[in-house]
Amino acid sequence: MQTILKTNDLTKKYDNKVVVDNLNIEIKEGEIFGLLGPNGAGKSTTMNMICDIVKPTLGNVEFMGKDFLKNRKELIGKLGYIPQDLAIHGNLKAWENVELFTSLYGIKGAELKKRIDESLEYVGLLEKKNDYAKTFSGGMKRRLNIACAIGHHPSLLIFDEPTVGIDPQSRNFILEKIKESNKNGATVIYTSHYMEEVEAICTRIAIMDNGKIIATGTGEELKKMVKDDTSSITLEEVFLTMTGKKLRDY
Repeated sequence: MQTILKTNDLTKKYDNKVVVDNLNIEIKEGEIFGLLGPNGAGKSTTMNMICDIVKPTLGNVEFMGKDFLKNRKELIGKLGYIPQDLAIHGNLKAWENVELFTSLYGIKGAELKKRIDESLEYVGLLEKKNDYAKTFSGGMKRRLNIACAIGHHPSLLIFDEPTVGIDPQSRNFILEKIKESNKNGATVIYTSHYMEEVEAICTRIAIMDNGKIIATGTGEELKKMVKDDTSSITLEEVFLTMTGKKLRDY
C-alpha cells in the first residue's frame, strides 16, 4: 500500500508548553488508523495541524506525496474533516448545511443537489433534509456533521472524536458508517479516548500521550509489546503499562 499521509517531526508549542512533540506517523491508503489517547494528549491539535487549521511550530505534513501547505489548493479537496466541535449551523436546514460545505469545493447545479441527497441518505437523514439543524438530537447533529464533510468525495476522512456525548445507538451507527466508507475506498484517521471504539474499527493504532507517540501497531502487535500471551491482556492494560495511566480515568 502507498503512503497517503505522513508527518515529519510535527511539533506545536504554545508559549513554553509543548502540545505535540516531534510527531512522526505514516498512514497507508486503505487504512483505518486510530489515534488513541486521553483528553489533552494532543490528538485534536495534531488533526488541526494536518488540516492546516493550526500552523505547526516545527515540522510538516505530506499528503499524497506532496507538502500539504505548499500544495494546499490542489490537495484540500481530497481531504474531509469531521471536527470534535460541531461545524454545523443551527438556523440552516439539513440540506442547506450540506450545500454550504460541499459548494466550497466548486460543486454546483445538478451535481451539487445530487451530492446533498447522497450525503444525507448516507447518514440516515434524507427524510429530515428540510428540518432545521437546531431541532436535531445530539446524535443527529453528529451525523449531519459527517454529511457536511463527505459531499465532495474526499480520499482521506479525519474523524476527531465523533462520538463524544451521544447515545450508544448513534455511536454504533457512526462506527458502522466509518467502516462502510473505508470499504468504499476512503482512508480514515480516527481519534478517540474510547478504547473499545478504536479496537472495533481500526486496522492500526497509535497510542499518544503528552504529545508523543508511545507505540504504533495493530491491536495484536501492541499487545505483544507488553506480553507474549496476547489472549490474556487487553488494550486497556497495554495502555496502562505503556503510559502508567488508566485511559478511562480521563
